[in-house]
Amino acid sequence: MADDAAYARPVSGIEAVLFDFGGVVLTSPFDAFNAYESEAGLPPDTIRRINATDPDANAWARFERREVDAGEFCRLFEAEAAALGFDVDAGRVLAGLHGDLRPAMVEAVRRCSDAFRTGLLTNNVTPLADQESARPEVLEVVALFHVVVESSVVGCRKPEPEFYERACADLGVEPAACVFLDDLGINLKPARAMGMTTIKVGDPAVAIAELELVLGIPLG
Repeated sequence: MADDAAYARPVSGIEAVLFDFGGVVLTSPFDAFNAYESEAGLPPDTIRRINATDPDANAWARFERREVDAGEFCRLFEAEAAALGFDVDAGRVLAGLHGDLRPAMVEAVRRCSDAFRTGLLTNNVTPLADQESARPEVLEVVALFHVVVESSVVGCRKPEPEFYERACADLGVEPAACVFLDDLGINLKPARAMGMTTIKVGDPAVAIAELELVLGIPLG
């Protein structure tokens, strides 16, 4: 945690803190994807490559907007993989979406929610309320947020600007009054263009220290 002197000059005007879920509050699904790729003999980052091909209209984007069901997603995703020369089991890919909670980030969320408005901004394929396998400890963390915006519920997804606009409207804040944490630069770019302060999450401890400097409060 940063020392007390670091809190002398926080960014002014922040009213809301927005968090991505997987890769920020939860461990990254890309860790699970990489493990599957290694097990299946696929080149590293094969799943990333498939997801980056036609990213606004591919199987993954359509699934996160709930335009297709799981069966159709698997068919489409495997066809997209085959077109790139890969034999991928889409069911195994979906199994990698459930990460583990990061305790330090959970504590940061808790402290932020005590002092600011907070929002959870997540691209997901099934609404949290409909996830029969949702773990109680995960749902407890979700309940800390004042607003939860899910791609599978609202019908749009990061990095589409309307997703961030929906979050701001639900929280009653302007983008310039928000700080947003995500592990993907492509999701941070439109938020930054709208005026949000952004933090890219790689090492959670580093991201939390950056957030402390922005907010001017200890989060650990």
